[in-house]
Amino acid sequence: MTVAPALAAVAAPRAPAAPTDVTPDEAARILMKSALFAPPPATLPDGRRDLVGLSRAELEAEMLAMGEKPFRARQLWHWIYHQGERDFAKMPTIARPLQQRLAERFAIGRPETSTEQLSKDGTRKWLFRFRDAQQVETVYIPDREEDRGAVCISTQVGCTLSCRFCHTGTQKLVRNLGAAEIVGQFMAARDTYSEWPSPKDGTPRHLSNIVVMGMGEPLYNYENVAKALTIVMDNEGIGLSRRRITLSTSGVVPMMDRCGAELNVGLAVSLHAVTDELRDVIVPLNRKYPIADLMAACRRYPNASNARRITFEYIMLDGVNDSEAEARELVRLLKGLPAKVNLIPFNPWPGSEYRTSKPEAIRRFAEILSAAGYASPIRRPRGRDILAACGQLKTESERVRRPAA
Repeated sequence: MTVAPALAAVAAPRAPAAPTDVTPDEAARILMKSALFAPPPATLPDGRRDLVGLSRAELEAEMLAMGEKPFRARQLWHWIYHQGERDFAKMPTIARPLQQRLAERFAIGRPETSTEQLSKDGTRKWLFRFRDAQQVETVYIPDREEDRGAVCISTQVGCTLSCRFCHTGTQKLVRNLGAAEIVGQFMAARDTYSEWPSPKDGTPRHLSNIVVMGMGEPLYNYENVAKALTIVMDNEGIGLSRRRITLSTSGVVPMMDRCGAELNVGLAVSLHAVTDELRDVIVPLNRKYPIADLMAACRRYPNASNARRITFEYIMLDGVNDSEAEARELVRLLKGLPAKVNLIPFNPWPGSEYRTSKPEAIRRFAEILSAAGYASPIRRPRGRDILAACGQLKTESERVRRPAA
């Protein structure tokens, strides 16, 4: 297997590690560190609280604090997440006096759209701005064959992983997104496509899937991500099946078990290399959670089966990770695991040091995986002309220094 000259000097060989046990302390440390990058309170400058992002229990508590019955929370949940309504005055099942009281205390927010771009291939990219002026990018990728598509949502402003091939990784982590900001991206996308309320006649949606693959590492913001996805999956609201949600991780092993136990959504793993020697360089998180630990966590993921395969993302870098020997090693790593491999031609971005693998190398890589029984689609780049393709997302938000506690 070859390593590009630019990587050879920093890739130190090491023996493959045996899988290690995951301890609760590791997960606790991750959650404690996540708290340092907490989002700002979901309160407007006028003091009203945003109802988007509250759990059912929190929404009921707000109604009880107003002296209202719990069923009011169910009514609001329906209007906010099923109908997509933002104006209390347009909720006819709620009496006018209560509508006025609600409007005085609460808001139903959305992220502000700073810019919106439409690619020549139909991909749409939004730059969303939040109340503290931080911004993230969100992308809708249409599937022309099925007349539907996926919304790729972000979970952090910036990223802490610094993967060498990823444009987002060149932007320092500013903060985590809150649950309202995460689910709000999908709701704002629905606004754009006028997909409220949920259709009753079986009409297919354009926005049929969610992929948590935008800016940031979702499992380094687990609690906010889990809260947002729980809202998305609620049958009395947005009602998106867990089978239509895929969460992508670069391999935060201690949180993968919790994600599987609590959410059990589809799992995608950003692998990109088959040896620790190379993955240490292009995916630095591997130095903490090496391939053996990562693959063991994948094998523990609940309900992995031929019907619910784990997806492995593998970006094709010319002369770096695209040899036939690496394809055969990938087959060995996946043995016995229900899996498919998305082969992603590298999407260039300004200042990137890599080149896209040659078409023949990608084709041969896919043939070796296919011959071993693994689906290995070559992903067609979407939205390259607006920097909306895989690995190209980045905003100009800068880290804000927080005062010491």
